[in-house]
Amino acid sequence: MIPLGRMPHTARQIAWRAAVGAVVVGSIAVGALPAAAVRSVPGVPATDREITFTVDGTVTYGTLHIPVHRRGQQMPAVLLLPGSGPTDRNGDQLPALTPHTLAKLAEALGRDGAVSLRFDKYGTGRTGLGAYAGNPETIDYPAFVRQADAAYRLLADQPEVDRRAVRLIGHSEGALTALQVAVTAESRAAGVGLLQPLAQRFLDVLARQLHGQLAAAVAAGQMSRQEQRTVGRAVDRAVADLRAHRPPDTTGMPPALAALFQALGGPNRRYVETIDALDPASVALRLPPRTRALLTCGTIDQQIPCHTTTRLATALERAHTRGPGRIVLFDVAHDLTDPANPEVLAPATLDALHRFVRHGTR
Repeated sequence: MIPLGRMPHTARQIAWRAAVGAVVVGSIAVGALPAAAVRSVPGVPATDREITFTVDGTVTYGTLHIPVHRRGQQMPAVLLLPGSGPTDRNGDQLPALTPHTLAKLAEALGRDGAVSLRFDKYGTGRTGLGAYAGNPETIDYPAFVRQADAAYRLLADQPEVDRRAVRLIGHSEGALTALQVAVTAESRAAGVGLLQPLAQRFLDVLARQLHGQLAAAVAAGQMSRQEQRTVGRAVDRAVADLRAHRPPDTTGMPPALAALFQALGGPNRRYVETIDALDPASVALRLPPRTRALLTCGTIDQQIPCHTTTRLATALERAHTRGPGRIVLFDVAHDLTDPANPEVLAPATLDALHRFVRHGTR
């Protein structure tokens, strides 16, 4: 039987105790700008400003990136929200995973003239678990939404920011948080960007990833079809147990998979139950009409395949959001890069960001 040592993206990130290249604006390389345009750039240089705010008794640490601008100019702004697990303000899970996804997004947005704020969410970076350090099992998903909402309000209050043009961009699981904040924000968001988003209920995504891994193991000759059926039934049974608020039955599971479900039903139970209770498409239906919306999916994204985002894309249409809507990113992976050049965001990603940020305010 396959040990299932390499868990899927969502699976291996859930436990809190788990674990610059050329930048392009749209399709135009910054280095290719005419000399006259470079000389005409305004005099206030780009800067990164360390910023803090307090939520639920915890000081949260973040980075405010302010691009080159004219003195006194107010610019569009974007709050960047990371994916699942202990993913910090740069989009990394130190020390093992360092794709720098959010740092790359902040740099690209800055090249496009947008201020951005990214922060260390609970369990990461300088923020850590804060007030939850003594009882981490009590943290739930709404705590992360409150943290993001406070960051959104702080960003809107910055003197360099045009309050009419503040957007949210969430990557992967962060897309659900972006939707939640956009639905309830007192100062209406100009737009919400959902990049390779969690588009189905949390445990449905997890189960799909695990079933996909089992099928791959059969194809590779590492598992028999009978073993696949046995473990697959065990996965479905454990998901049903979690949703019924029962300890998951891990009978018939390989040890690594059993440990995963024991963590989901143990230290992470409140978080799992509260995020799984949300259907992203149902949340999207509550967006204010005419909110600008972007949804991306990558054709080689093994974590969030494009077909799983269709219901969410339909919900955005039914909510009467404005474009650009869903954009399919060809040959783009879950981390928004082309695997042939993983050090930078893929050109297709940059084009989608440009369309979302540079066109229209609320």
